[in-house]
Amino acid sequence: MDPDDRRRMDEARKAAERAYAPYSGFRVGALVVASDGSEHIGANVENAAFPSSICAEANAITTAVASGARAVEAVYVTCIDDPGCTPCGNCRQIMREFGVERVILEHPGGRLETYRLGDLLPLSFGPDALGAR
Repeated sequence: MDPDDRRRMDEARKAAERAYAPYSGFRVGALVVASDGSEHIGANVENAAFPSSICAEANAITTAVASGARAVEAVYVTCIDDPGCTPCGNCRQIMREFGVERVILEHPGGRLETYRLGDLLPLSFGPDALGAR
């Protein structure tokens, strides 16, 4: 495991504390490490019209992209209200788009576990299917 994993997850936890989740009470934070080594955080932001909400993982990835990143190496995810959450299908697809290889999840008791995105999103559809990259 990367020696910075705990520090990065702690940053994701701080982002979760700032999440806007008045409807679900389910606060999630994420930190992404872009291929250039830069780090970007995100938190879930809910909306009364739920489809308009944004997940923490998508928030962090789109923030990285807005800062110039085009590839993401790792995503750290924690949920401070229900430890052990995993990224939704939409976030997994966004991760696939930007080449994420490692997803580090915080489980109950603060235990970190690393997953390969291919294991979380098998037989995925991505840019390569369209001849991109």
